[in-house]
Amino acid sequence: MSANLLAIWAHLADSPLFWLCFTLLAYLLAVTIHQRAGGHPLLLPVLTAVIAVVAFLAATGTPYPVYARHTWFLQFLIGPATVALAIPLYGQLGRLKRMLLPVAVALLAGCATAVVSAVGIAWALGASFATQASVAPKSATMPIAMEVAGLNGGLPSLTTIAVAITGIAGAIMAGFLLRALRVNDPAVQGFALGLSAHAIGVARAFQINETAGAFAALGMGLNGIATAIVVPLLFALLALF
Repeated sequence: MSANLLAIWAHLADSPLFWLCFTLLAYLLAVTIHQRAGGHPLLLPVLTAVIAVVAFLAATGTPYPVYARHTWFLQFLIGPATVALAIPLYGQLGRLKRMLLPVAVALLAGCATAVVSAVGIAWALGASFATQASVAPKSATMPIAMEVAGLNGGLPSLTTIAVAITGIAGAIMAGFLLRALRVNDPAVQGFALGLSAHAIGVARAFQINETAGAFAALGMGLNGIATAIVVPLLFALLALF
């Protein structure tokens, strides 16, 4: 690479505008590919965009902390975007009141299954306690999962990987599983996606319709709270044996 190109790249690599534009373009390209492929689950935009960004970082030798520092604004937008999910949920308030008991039962079953299965599988494979605590909150949204893992002896950095894999896998497998189980109610589909696949599941639910997206947001929020309660309770019970 010539000296001029190196100078240009050095300038771009230290520019937040470049990394923000690159990230948005990667996602828009991933969305376009997903649409032209007929919504194929293996071409989920979140997955393909992440692969493209990681490949570019590896090819250019750019450390992730540098990328994260220049794209902090996208991380900041997670907060307002999460709050905005309350708008479609408010439109479903009447139906939510009628479904209060089923929602509570599904929340308890889903949260307990996610936490206990993650810890159980990690323990069966000989994982350390830190690893078990790291994967326990994998089905909660990222900020809550990282905090829960850190407070219970886990490694937040490992938790981020577990959460990302869970969300992507959940969004990819959801369509097949819901069809196999003959679940056609958008509210049920959405709540299951939000509860099991957090923010990525919410994005997938909004592709179904607004009702599914609203109940996915509800599932994500409630599961975050439930996970923060269930994980320390589980480890407290395990410490007694």
